[in-house]
Amino acid sequence: MFSLFTRKDEMIAPEQALPGRPEPIPTAATHHVFGRPITDQVPEGMAVAMFGMGCFWGVERMFWKQPGVWSTMVGYAAGFTPNPTYDEVCTGMTGHNEVVRVVFDPAVIPYDALLRVFWEGHDPTQGMRQGNDRGTQYRSGIYTFDEAQELAARASHDAYAPRLRAAGYGAITTEIVPAPTFYFAEGYHQQYLSKNPAGYCGVGGTGVTCPVGLTV
Repeated sequence: MFSLFTRKDEMIAPEQALPGRPEPIPTAATHHVFGRPITDQVPEGMAVAMFGMGCFWGVERMFWKQPGVWSTMVGYAAGFTPNPTYDEVCTGMTGHNEVVRVVFDPAVIPYDALLRVFWEGHDPTQGMRQGNDRGTQYRSGIYTFDEAQELAARASHDAYAPRLRAAGYGAITTEIVPAPTFYFAEGYHQQYLSKNPAGYCGVGGTGVTCPVGLTV
């Protein structure tokens, strides 16, 4: 998931953003792993979470493998351009991050367990990149849907930061903000590594254990 654009490591101002479009871009109809409709609707009894951890292909696979996850979908969030395309996001001129939206059963997998997947699944100290993927679209982010998620996210940050420091890593650069509008990515991005098992995945963790969600 590389781009020909090389200067993407600084966030643009809102007035610099590409104009986008009024209508959503098409996406896949059905989840390639679960066979369920890909939709922003959350079934009764389920909850939703959203994370940015770098290339969303590999990140989505981490979450669909978790017991208790009902559905996953990839898209763009935390930027300025309405209904962006992948090519537009890759210019660095939309402000969006590549994110995964996770619908889960909190009776099976609590939010803390998803946070553990988040922290251990990537390096949250790298700023506007993840591994060889560079740019604002690869930044680390937790996008919270209510106060409980925000408190849990910040507590997990505070618990994980000293462990990373002890292992020789720098400060955490993860943004923790209320969940912004989620725009679905194109259909070929949805569950990409299920459709293309040998496809690229540049996401990797630090090997440092996060002390949340350990009872799951």
